[in-house]
Amino acid sequence: MSNGSPTFTGSNAEQTRRHNRCVVLGQIRRAGSMGRAAMARASGLSVQAVSNIIASLEDEGMLIEAGQRSRGRGLPAPQYALNPNGGYALGFEVRPESISATLLNLMGELHHSERKTLRDNDPESVCHQLRQQMSRMLDSSGIDERLLLGAGVVMPGPFTLTGLANTASVLPHWQDIDAEKLFSNALSMPVLVENDANAAAVGEHVSGCTASLSNYAFIYFGSGVGLGVVHQGRLFRGGSGNAGELGHILVPAPCAVGQSLAGVSNRMAPLESIASRSSLLQHLKDAGLGCSTDQQLESLAAARNPELQRWLDKASAALSHAVHVVENLFDPDTVVLGGALPDPLLAELVKGISLAEHSTAQRKDRLMPRVLRGHSGDLSAARGGAALVINGLFTPQTLS
Repeated sequence: MSNGSPTFTGSNAEQTRRHNRCVVLGQIRRAGSMGRAAMARASGLSVQAVSNIIASLEDEGMLIEAGQRSRGRGLPAPQYALNPNGGYALGFEVRPESISATLLNLMGELHHSERKTLRDNDPESVCHQLRQQMSRMLDSSGIDERLLLGAGVVMPGPFTLTGLANTASVLPHWQDIDAEKLFSNALSMPVLVENDANAAAVGEHVSGCTASLSNYAFIYFGSGVGLGVVHQGRLFRGGSGNAGELGHILVPAPCAVGQSLAGVSNRMAPLESIASRSSLLQHLKDAGLGCSTDQQLESLAAARNPELQRWLDKASAALSHAVHVVENLFDPDTVVLGGALPDPLLAELVKGISLAEHSTAQRKDRLMPRVLRGHSGDLSAARGGAALVINGLFTPQTLS
């Protein structure tokens, strides 16, 4: 936990080497292919330094030659591109009732995925399931385990004991666990642990609608509602890693028709009690509609079911308030909605959000819509777990 005082660390030769590798890899990823001279000009590194990095990355199988480009006089300059099969990352999303697993290649492309129900979500049971899923995915894809770069495990926050610890979206038995160490030992590889909204935000950057953006916000629908904020290509985590608990902010609660001319009471309620997947399923259950799968929800959406529409109207109103707060607090280039809701429902929510005129986001120089639907579907968080590993290869950390 942060004590409020900034901490600065010096850089050594190894940190500088990793930083420069990230710079070169990031340039190649954005450009598609590049030559040594162009990389040197763009990065400020010497041609010799770039050549050394390229040679190392070729030896590791991460780069391949991608043709040559003529520069007029002299020999054509070889171009280099990422080798999609030069490395892989695992991603796991641990929910209270299930684990979703993904395997992505170096380009963020999905090679394999599966979802398994959890009988118990205690640490021992979860680790056992992760090991089994990793083995199945490697066997099914025929990928050599030595090509694995690491894994990202995604869990609902908060990660420390807070005033939110007893809410329904939080996994019990995990507040006092060093999850990163536990998972690293269980999988025998480096593991990053992140909350679901943050991971989904990074996943959208690696292979989604925010690939060209450095500043955006991602509203994630999981067990509750979370928020991932990316600023200058890096996650904003807060003092204890718990930034983005958007589902627990209070929004105006909807009331029965006729109780208020505006359709909104003076009562406030947590956002996730109105606009989460859990609230949707409870609303449908209360209406006598036993519905739990995406296919069932999509069928209701296709039939324009009135109870589903009532929930969409209430959720859109609550999300309108939340988006207004996010826009004015973080000034993102766009706000993305994604996660564990079927695409037709996400599309309806995006369409139903009322965007406030009095917002920092209401400006004439906008290049992106204020609200977008994410591209990663119900695997947003699991893909995001693997994307955390992949994104780390391309995103340099600030050196002091």
